[in-house]
Amino acid sequence: MALQVGEKITFERTFTMADVELFTKVSKDEGVHHITPDEQGRFVVQGLLTATLPTKVGGDYNVLARKMNFEFLRPVFSEDTIRCEVIVEQFEPDEKNRTAITTTFSCTNQLDKEVLKGSFSGIILSIINGG
Repeated sequence: MALQVGEKITFERTFTMADVELFTKVSKDEGVHHITPDEQGRFVVQGLLTATLPTKVGGDYNVLARKMNFEFLRPVFSEDTIRCEVIVEQFEPDEKNRTAITTTFSCTNQLDKEVLKGSFSGIILSIINGG
């Protein structure tokens, strides 16, 4: 595992109307703002769909989440491109073949406005081959 304290992991995603429609079906979050377009034809992206951006790091590095903290600052709309920057604050292996990880993150839209910030922590279990 190549992660270390201070490392920044950055990626971005454009949310589509199809993403909002699918998440609406899966989550049952059917607020009128998620199913009715605004005057510009956009839907408001569900907060928890936006929150999948920092959790992508968890999936990429096999983190079993323990705590997640999200502060939603601005709405995200369909067709917005959101850039997420995750910073590793703690990365400590222990004698039990686990690694504790703590991160902070910030997500900004294509206008460079922060839309979401927070942190998550958990553990990474080392996988032992053959065993």
